[in-house]
Amino acid sequence: MAESNQMVGLTTQRIVSLTDGVFAIAMTLLVLNLELPSPSDGITVTKLHQLLADQYYYFFDYALSFMLLGLYWIVHHQQFHYIRRTDRHHIWINIFILMFIALIPFSTSLIGEFSFDWVADVFFGGNLFILGGLFYINWDYATRDRRLVDKDLDPDKVALGKRRTLVTPVVALVAMAMAIAHVTYSSWVYLLIPLILSRKWFRQ
Repeated sequence: MAESNQMVGLTTQRIVSLTDGVFAIAMTLLVLNLELPSPSDGITVTKLHQLLADQYYYFFDYALSFMLLGLYWIVHHQQFHYIRRTDRHHIWINIFILMFIALIPFSTSLIGEFSFDWVADVFFGGNLFILGGLFYINWDYATRDRRLVDKDLDPDKVALGKRRTLVTPVVALVAMAMAIAHVTYSSWVYLLIPLILSRKWFRQ
């Protein structure tokens, strides 16, 4: 008899709990990218003011990545509002999601330290592209043939979930292309994500 695909004793609540923990750690680690020289280096008030002003791009990257992680957390929460069960394949999809969530602080540090290097921006965009793709796969796997959701789940909600998860990878592709063409403005492209998701066609 073929081995069952079901993970005995492992519930969706365990996935949600682990996910919340990884998101919390990743969002907290982002602040470690904000650094200033030690006061022992002789920083005066005037110099501190200038140093803070000079770090604007670090603060922008911090706020951008924090916002994007928040959006990913919302998408995960929305998906698991409907996902009732889990299985072996679904568990591994979510493990890969968490692996790339945990990578966000590192990819954010790259665009901070190498802000004018297109490779750093493409790496950051690739991180977001893969994450968006994994969220799409997670939702598609759970809803296909109503595998892990209620059998009567509204098809419009399934389609809405797919549209929402495709926004980030599409915008990430645009941002990566922009990074190659004009790296200075590529990070600003990600501000389109909350704007697009606020449109009626993408709202619950």
